Formats: sequence, C-alpha cells, structure tokens
Amino acid sequence: MKLYYKAGACSLAPHIILRESGRDFTMESVDLMQKKLENGDDYFAIAPKGQIPALLLDDNTLVTEAVVIMQYLADAVPDRQLLAPVGSINRYKTLEWLNFIATELHKGFTPLFRPDTPEDFKPVVRGLLEKKLQYVNTSLEGNEWISGQRFTIADAYLYNVLRWAHAVKLQMAGLQNIEAYMARVAARPAVVAALAAEGLSAA
Repeated sequence: MKLYYKAGACSLAPHIILRESGRDFTMESVDLMQKKLENGDDYFAIAPKGQIPALLLDDNTLVTEAVVIMQYLADAVPDRQLLAPVGSINRYKTLEWLNFIATELHKGFTPLFRPDTPEDFKPVVRGLLEKKLQYVNTSLEGNEWISGQRFTIADAYLYNVLRWAHAVKLQMAGLQNIEAYMARVAARPAVVAALAAEGLSAA
C-alpha cells in the first residue's frame, strides 16, 4: 500500500493507524499547492479530488477520505482492536466521535488556514472552536481515550486535529484533560514513528 500525505495535515491520522495496524506500506509526499508528487508528476492523475490523504491499495484501488481509510485499515486487522466489531455499540460511539471530529473540529479549522479568510472573521472561528474544545476536554474527564477503554481510530484523528490548536493560537489554558490526553497519544510507539517519519515534533 502507498499513503499519499502532507506532513502534519489530516493524513497524519491514517498514517498513525497504518503504523498501529502493523501492515507494510510506503509513503509519498504531495505538494498540495501545486498538486504535484515528489517526482513532479500530476497528483490529479492519482487522486482526482486532488486532496490528501489517499491510500493506494495493492490491487491499485484508491481509497480516499481519512475517516474511511482508517475504518478500512481497522477492519482489516480486527485483532488490533482499533475499531469495535459491526453491531457493537462501541463501534458506533467511535464513529460518532469520528463524525464530530471531521465536521465540527477539522472543518472548523479550515478558515484559519485559508489566506482569503477575512481577519475580522478569525476571532469568531476561534471562539467557536474553543467552545468545542471545552466539550472535548469535558468528555475526556476520567477517560484515557475518547470513545472508551481502548485507543481507536478516533484517537488518531482527534490527536491529529488537536495538534493544530496551538498553531492557530487557540486558547488552551485550563484544558488539562486535553493536555494529558495529547501526552498519552504522543507516547504511543506508532505515533512516535509517524511523527518522526513526517519530520514533526510531538509538541
């Protein structure tokens, strides 16, 4: 398998899960501004959406969208327990968190990364995100992981997105549960390896 990624972007979550899964894979960095691969080839020729992540399977099937890639990987290695079995309420609680992270957090950050977002709108965006982070912080009270007693694909995605909070200067003071959670996730060997491979620090 080959993962198409950009360092520190939303492709970090499936990158972590690939390492948690123990499966063999390669990686190729994508220049999202130019839509070019490392060798200069047109990324649209691989992934018509032009977005990352994308996972090219051994049979040349392309899977896109981070939450779908992670579900595919987790279901392929059920012994790793990265996603509970079909029919289990724990599975749907994890999927509930995945959807919240994707729609309320991940997309909530997008205006702060766009150069054409008006400066006077950014404080509104930050305020909305900070309220949602309060919810995450409360949800982590007394819980090691976000959707139960085990590390799941939701944790990889949440960790990925929460890494952006400091970069866009969100107010994180008082969110001790998130702070402790981030340290727990960052200590996992698969996360350490993924960060190193992308040239990122744990902070």
